[in-house]
Amino acid sequence: MKKLTTLCMLLLVVVTYAQDNLAQATIQGVLQGNQGQVIQLAEAFSEDQYDWRPAEGINSVGEALLHVAGGNYYLAMKMGFPPPEDVDMMNLGKITGKENIIATLKKSNEFVLEKIMMVKNDDLNTEVDFGFAKMNKLGGLLAMMEHNGEHKGQLIAYARSNGVVPPWSK
Repeated sequence: MKKLTTLCMLLLVVVTYAQDNLAQATIQGVLQGNQGQVIQLAEAFSEDQYDWRPAEGINSVGEALLHVAGGNYYLAMKMGFPPPEDVDMMNLGKITGKENIIATLKKSNEFVLEKIMMVKNDDLNTEVDFGFAKMNKLGGLLAMMEHNGEHKGQLIAYARSNGVVPPWSK
């Protein structure tokens, strides 16, 4: 009986925790899926295609990927989570080479996924000035998800324009 009671109490704690962080866990899950597909696209482009851009003045493939990485750090920073000390936000856009760009994007993805779960439920309604808009932290988490999704779409168009088939649609 004691084991059953202990098991029920543990289950109650897990269910309560999951419900307490439902928004964060849901956003984290959707974002993780988007991030995975962006990484698959990044890996599907050739090294030469990283310099391709649809027109002058528009981000290249590599620049778009670095923009996503910078956006991850920027949005997290505005919510109180500064980038790791070894991340130079001012020179992030100067990173070159497919391997380096993918490593930078992966690191930013891991960082932001970790930070999402650190946003407390009591803070979800706290207003933050993101520079482009004032919104609560829940809005900031949704902006992280939307930003990655927006650029996944951009990179799908870039891929199709270059004869690259998104790996998950083969």
